[in-house]
Amino acid sequence: MRILDIIEKKKLGEQLTKEEISFWIKGLCSGDIPDYQTSALLMAIRLKGMNQEETVNLCQEMVHSGDILDLSDIDGIKADKHSTGGVGDKTSLVLGPLVASCGLKIAKMSGRGLGHTGGTLDKLESISGLNIFLSEDEFKKQVAEIGIAIVGQTGELVPADKKLYALRDVTATVDSIPLISSSIMSKKLAAGSDTILLDVKYGKGAFMHTVEDAKKLAKTMISIGKSLGKNTMAMITDMNAPLGRTIGNALEIKEAVLTLKGQGEESFTEFIISAAKIMLMQGKITSDEAEADKMLRENIKNGKAFLKFKEMVRSQGGNVDQIDDLDLLPKSKHIEDMKSKEEGYISKINSEELGILSMKLGGGRKKKEDKINYAVGIIMDKKVGDYVKIGDSLGQIHYDDLLDKQLIDSFYQAYEFSKNKVEKIKVIEEILK
Repeated sequence: MRILDIIEKKKLGEQLTKEEISFWIKGLCSGDIPDYQTSALLMAIRLKGMNQEETVNLCQEMVHSGDILDLSDIDGIKADKHSTGGVGDKTSLVLGPLVASCGLKIAKMSGRGLGHTGGTLDKLESISGLNIFLSEDEFKKQVAEIGIAIVGQTGELVPADKKLYALRDVTATVDSIPLISSSIMSKKLAAGSDTILLDVKYGKGAFMHTVEDAKKLAKTMISIGKSLGKNTMAMITDMNAPLGRTIGNALEIKEAVLTLKGQGEESFTEFIISAAKIMLMQGKITSDEAEADKMLRENIKNGKAFLKFKEMVRSQGGNVDQIDDLDLLPKSKHIEDMKSKEEGYISKINSEELGILSMKLGGGRKKKEDKINYAVGIIMDKKVGDYVKIGDSLGQIHYDDLLDKQLIDSFYQAYEFSKNKVEKIKVIEEILK
């Protein structure tokens, strides 16, 4: 078998066999197939696509390119959740502890932020002392004992994905649904959970810009999960405005804690409840949606959800005093109140623009090596659908260094106004099974 023949076959739009995909991925990982030939095949896949069978086979080969976590010695169903990335997305920090407080085991490996999207690990590391790098044994022990762990990748999971993504990033082949779905699902499947809930975002601040593309990606990932024996569901969610009221690491930890205490923004709380109900039913904690809803709201009200988050922070070496007293979390040197220059209903908030602004303040990374400033970010006082007058506060920018005119202008450019009443954004567009 020759890689040249495989490239030629896909260039002509033909289906690759399981054996051909296996030959390619094994050669990629061993170094026997050079990067330039893999790059050529990636471009052929980007242009000609892959059918469901090919995509499942590619994902399976990627899963088996490295370690696979075995969580079978942990009692009960183990659940995982994945977001395709957004702005102000602190969902895992609230959703994980909330469902864990109801008895579902959460074994989650998260990532760091890059560009305008934030990373769960960076947010957690704004809590001093918190260790996101647990060994496999420590990870499994924590999930077994307290029901939740959110950590960075442990072991050598899916090395094929690291190699493929590095090449896709520099060859304009990132935007391919077969390649995106196999990348995401290979990591989720190698992490060993029994159920997976996907949060597939669309809009200005998301990877998929249209709801149609988001649904196509979600359906592909669901089919991969089901083909490989995992209970997989997806929420299609709107990222045309940031999630919740904060963007930035410590600021999002504060909002997550307040939401777990029942003091969060209503639309964000309801989004969390909707996702949590799916996870509880996937995990067979209950088969009744009304019962799941009641259980979740009770655990917010009685403090169990907050205590579960605190237990996770303590177990991973974090300073729980910062969770009890949120003023102890990192704070920026300066806060600038941003007054509205227009009157009317907010019709749009450009998530990508605000995400880039937060990154430029130091709250995100332009390059993987960049250091994060945990204190900086943005708080939004007004959301889409709210009516504002000139001089009303739109929000605050938390910053350490100079806040120049370009940064101030980029904040205002993110907002659009209408004289006509605007409906609030419905975060969840659809739930796919």
